[in-house]
Amino acid sequence: MKEIIKKILPNSLFRLFYFIKKKMRFIPENEHISFNTNSIYSGHFKTTYRGIPAIRCPFDYVIYQMIISEIKPDLIIEIGTNYGGSTLYLADLMQNIGNGIIHTIDIEDRVGMAVKNHPKIKHFLGGWQEYDLANTIGFKKILVIEDSSHMYENTLDVLNKFSPIVSVDSYFIVEDGIVDELGKKKGFHGGPLRAIREFLKLNNSFEIDRKYCDMFGKNATFNVNGYLKRNK
Repeated sequence: MKEIIKKILPNSLFRLFYFIKKKMRFIPENEHISFNTNSIYSGHFKTTYRGIPAIRCPFDYVIYQMIISEIKPDLIIEIGTNYGGSTLYLADLMQNIGNGIIHTIDIEDRVGMAVKNHPKIKHFLGGWQEYDLANTIGFKKILVIEDSSHMYENTLDVLNKFSPIVSVDSYFIVEDGIVDELGKKKGFHGGPLRAIREFLKLNNSFEIDRKYCDMFGKNATFNVNGYLKRNK
């Protein structure tokens, strides 16, 4: 076949034909790579930690452990416990570095005994509105994670309540600004990104940390523009 094609085509076209053929070699179907924001979003609902649902983007799990290792917070306030898989992950990280505890807050109690019995975790019920900031007195390095309803109004209220207690050089992490990219922002009244924009307009003590937001690519995180570092 090769000799027949060589006779038919001019020499230059023959070389070009085989160059293109080599570049366009057959790739078996099971070796194709195909993923996007929607496929990652679908998959993140299946994420577990130690057998407990831990619904968070895998990119962000990597970033979280980097931040915790860097900051070594005395206290993490997690707003939105759900089943507690993410809480347990953070608590284990803190236990490994030998520092800090977690106050995790939710409306309902869905957590199992692995979370309830962890020495680094204190569980608060009744929602973030009922959390008494006096519980943070005595802690020097505080990091806050907002992962509750993702509604614009709720997110902005959480930012305004908890931002004063975030330590300088620590973080206020706002989860799930990805709802905009997923076409869901209308259902969240503009969602976390709208809240972040309005919060930053009136608060120059925080800035978006592009080091973490863009670690895997421009805002390749579910926490789009959501890694807010306190600078003063």
